[in-house]
Amino acid sequence: AGAVMTFIAQKCGICFQPPSIILIYRDNSQDKTRQRIMPVRNFSKFSDCSRAAEQLKNNPRHKAYLEGVSQRQLQKLYSLLRGHLEGQSLAESLEKFRQEETIDPDEDMNKLDDKELAKRKSIMDELFERNRKKKDDPDFVYNVEVEFPLDEQLESCTWDIESDEEV
Repeated sequence: AGAVMTFIAQKCGICFQPPSIILIYRDNSQDKTRQRIMPVRNFSKFSDCSRAAEQLKNNPRHKAYLEGVSQRQLQKLYSLLRGHLEGQSLAESLEKFRQEETIDPDEDMNKLDDKELAKRKSIMDELFERNRKKKDDPDFVYNVEVEFPLDEQLESCTWDIESDEEV
C-alpha cells in the first residue's frame, strides 16, 4: 500500500494510578510528539494479559496509534499491571514475565500440555521472526525507534525499559 505511518510509537508505559497504558508517539502529520493515555478498564488480577493486549491493539480508537507496538509488548505492560494488582513489586513482576517468556532448553516438550506447548511455539516463532526481519524485508520498519529519555519520565508511570528489543 505504501501508506506512511502517521503515528510513530516512541515509548510505551504503564501507569498504575489510575490504571492506564501510556503511549508517547510522534504525529508526523503535525510534526509533534504527543502522549496518548489509554485507560485500562475491566482489568483485574484474574484477567488474561494476552487477551487484554489483543483487545487494546485491535481497539478501533487506538489501533492506528499502536501499529508500531507489538502485542507482546502490550502484554508485558498488562502483566506488570496485574502483578501490581496482586501486590507484587515491579521487580518481581518483571522477573516473572521474563521467566514466562524464556524457553528452557532442557525442558521436555513432550510433558507440556497443548496450551503451554502452543505458547512455547509462539515464543520461538517470534524469536525466529525477529531474527529473520532484516533490512531488506518489506515489513522491516526503520523508524520505530523506541527511546527512553529517562529525564522526562512521568513520576507515577513505569516505562517498559526493554521495549527497544521488542520492535
